[in-house]
Amino acid sequence: MNPQLFLAFMVVAGALACTPGVDWAYSITAGLRQRSFVPAVAGLCGGYLLHTVLLVAGLAALLTGIPGVLGWLTVAGAAYLLWLGATTIRSWRGASFGGGAADMTAPANQFRTFLQGMGTSGINPKGLLFYVALVPQFVSPEASLPVPVQSGLLGLTFVLLVAVVYSCVALLARKLLHSRPGAARRVTLASGIIMVALGVVLLSEQLVPMLSHVLTRG
Repeated sequence: MNPQLFLAFMVVAGALACTPGVDWAYSITAGLRQRSFVPAVAGLCGGYLLHTVLLVAGLAALLTGIPGVLGWLTVAGAAYLLWLGATTIRSWRGASFGGGAADMTAPANQFRTFLQGMGTSGINPKGLLFYVALVPQFVSPEASLPVPVQSGLLGLTFVLLVAVVYSCVALLARKLLHSRPGAARRVTLASGIIMVALGVVLLSEQLVPMLSHVLTRG
């Protein structure tokens, strides 16, 4: 691969991974509420791994090129964020560090946490657009590696970056707020509100143009 392009991608991808958003909110919530935040972070990485597979297979560009598909994905992602945020808000009063020994020995709970994390990043249309619009800019046709291989390596690099960043976010949330249960509950509440707010924004991005179009035609 082109070393300069790869270094530039590392800088851009690292900056994006360090930008607070719904992934951060979910990582912080997992750090405060779960004995281990590993299933949550692994789920978030799994969602981006899915985007990487779609990119290498060429399906990502195909999906974004079909009229209406990205819009429906956005609506689905918004609905999921609203549900996840509402669930977090409902449970904020009981937020603590490690919800008991059951959290360590309940594979079903850990698997559900993994799936929620995967849904958070995997169904996010902005993640899909990142892979479609940004990753190809750092692929060099003149490089010795085939374009799909370069795309896959760049996608996996981003997965590795978010794994490190989100683990640090969850760990810092736990360490900094461990002796402040009141602050932990407030941060959990704020995380839920962020998820709901982002869900509303994503939903409005689709509904407002549709309503404007209907009113204009009317």
